[in-house]
Amino acid sequence: MRTTLTIDDDLLRQLKQQAVKTRVPLRRLVNTALRNGLTAKQPSRHKTAYTSPSFSMGEPAIALDKALALAANLEESEVLRELELRK
Repeated sequence: MRTTLTIDDDLLRQLKQQAVKTRVPLRRLVNTALRNGLTAKQPSRHKTAYTSPSFSMGEPAIALDKALALAANLEESEVLRELELRK
């Protein structure tokens, strides 16, 4: 079957060099390369899921359900500290 392919110049140069070196017609060399590429073992698409180990960090030192209040307090403390430094 005839078809038209666009082959990169560097790849065509390599194919022609290989054809001359092995004394195999370019057509057969291209067909063999395509056939080998298509039948080569493909990597498995089903990869195992990555699992990350987990570690106990103990009980939290602060009440996590009051995180917004804690953030506000920390921000207020930082603002006051900066104001003190400007004096």
